[in-house]
Amino acid sequence: MRGNPRLGTGTLARVMAFRDRFFTPATAKAILSWRILLGAAVGVAVALAGMPVLGAIGVGLVVYAASVAAAMPKAPKRPVIDPFTVGEPWRQFVQTAQRSRRQLRDTLAGAPEGPLRDRLQDIADRLDRGLLEGWQIAKRGNEIDGIVRRLDPTRLRSRLATLQTQASNQPTENLPAAISSVESQLASAERLKALSADTADHLRLAQARLDELVSRAAEVSVGASDTGHFAHEVDELVLELEAMHQAVQELPR
Repeated sequence: MRGNPRLGTGTLARVMAFRDRFFTPATAKAILSWRILLGAAVGVAVALAGMPVLGAIGVGLVVYAASVAAAMPKAPKRPVIDPFTVGEPWRQFVQTAQRSRRQLRDTLAGAPEGPLRDRLQDIADRLDRGLLEGWQIAKRGNEIDGIVRRLDPTRLRSRLATLQTQASNQPTENLPAAISSVESQLASAERLKALSADTADHLRLAQARLDELVSRAAEVSVGASDTGHFAHEVDELVLELEAMHQAVQELPR
C-alpha cells in the first residue's frame, strides 16, 4: 500500500491499527446488529422533533457509527516500562535502553522532513518493539532471581551439610530421601543462577549493539550511511531479542 507522503509513520501506524481493529468478526457483528435500529430510531426521533430530514438522517448515522466504534476491539495498550520494579542488573539494562531510545528520538527530531526521516521513523518504531522485548526479558530475569532468593542456596547448602553429617553419624531410613530432596533443590537453584547470568550476558551484548545502532543513526539521518543495511541490522537485533524472550519465557515456572 502506498501511504500519503504527508503522513508520518506514526500516523500511518495509527491508521493501520484502526484498520486491524475494524476488520474483525466483532466489528462485523456490531455493524449488522441492533445498532442499525438504534440509529434509525434516533433519526426518526429528531425528525419528529422538527429537524430537517437530511439532518435527522445525519444524526442517526452518527449515532450508529459511534455505537459500532464503541463495540470495536480496543487497541492494545503499550506496556508501562518501569525500571524501578526490577532489581539489578536488570534495572540498569532497562534504564540504559530507555536512554538509548531517547537519544534515537532526539536524532529523528533533528532530521529534516522527507522520505529519509520517514524511513528512519519506521526503523525506530521496529526498534521500539525490540526494546519492549528487552523489558520482558528483564522482568523474566528478575523473576528468576526472585526464585533463586526464595530457594536460598546458602541455606540449602547448610541444610545439606547437616543432613550428610547426620547420615554419617546416626543414619536413619528417611535421611537419604531428605538429602536427595535438598540436593535437587540446590541443583535447581544453581541452574537458575546460571540461566540468569547467561541471560544478563546476552542482554548486555544486545545493549551494546543497540548503543552502536543509535550512534550510527545520526550518520544515517544525514545520508552518510546506508539506510537498508542499518534497517537490516535493527531487524537482526529485534529478532534476537524476541528469540531470547521466548527462550526464557518457556522455562517452567
